[in-house]
Amino acid sequence: MKKLFKCSVCGFVYEGDDAPDYCPKCEAPKEKFAQLDEEAANKIYASDRTNDIHMELIQLSMRIVELCEEGIKINLDPPCVSAFTKAKN
Repeated sequence: MKKLFKCSVCGFVYEGDDAPDYCPKCEAPKEKFAQLDEEAANKIYASDRTNDIHMELIQLSMRIVELCEEGIKINLDPPCVSAFTKAKN
């Protein structure tokens, strides 16, 4: 398993067998990188998954808004329009 190294200057996290010679973000030298311990590395890997979950929820929310707007536009009856409006908001 590769290791994670964090730049102490800009916070960039690098994955590899060893820290890079220079930070790809701020160009700090290798000496500014510290290897993350297992607990910190696991949190970063877990955050990748939670970020994916957030993005999926946002996409689903956007789809709900689209469907509600379509239902409001159809304007079949007041209870339906009310339900679509509440769901959209």
